[in-house]
Amino acid sequence: MAIIKGHHHPITTFLRTSCKIFQDLGFEIVEGPEIEEEKYNFDLLRMFKTHPARDVQDTFYLKDGRLLRTHTSSMQIRAMEGRKPPIRIIVPGRCYRHEATDATHEATFYQLEGFAIDKDVTMANLVWILNEFVKKIFGENIQIKIFPAYYPFVEP
Repeated sequence: MAIIKGHHHPITTFLRTSCKIFQDLGFEIVEGPEIEEEKYNFDLLRMFKTHPARDVQDTFYLKDGRLLRTHTSSMQIRAMEGRKPPIRIIVPGRCYRHEATDATHEATFYQLEGFAIDKDVTMANLVWILNEFVKKIFGENIQIKIFPAYYPFVEP
C-alpha cells in the first residue's frame, strides 16, 4: 500500500511563492516572534498609549506584559536595530487580533509586509515592485491600478 503524501495549505503555498518572488527582487526574508513586547509592537512604531489599536478589545495581552503581535511591523524596528541602510525586507507571519469572528473576520491572520530604506526610494519604486509581484502571481497580462486613499484608522 502506498503512503499518501499530504499537501501544503494554500496559505503556506502563497507565502512561500510570494517570498521567493520578493527574494528574486532583492529582498531579505525575515521572521520575528509571535509573542512580542509592547515597545516593538506599539511604542517604537509611534502607536502611543492612547492609540485605539492598543485597546484590550483589539489586542491579546499576556499576563507578563507581552502580547500576541497584532502585525509584523515590529520587525521593521528590529531590522533597523541590526542593519544599516540599504534595508529591503519582507516579513511573512501570523498575526493576532481580538476580533469578533464572522465570515470575514478571524482572530488570527497572515500578513506579508515589505519594508525598504535606501537613498532615492520613491513611490515609483513601490509601484514597480507591486506590479512585478502581481504579474508573477497572476500572469504577465494583468494590469494594476494605483490610486491614493485615506484610512483614518491607521493614523496615530
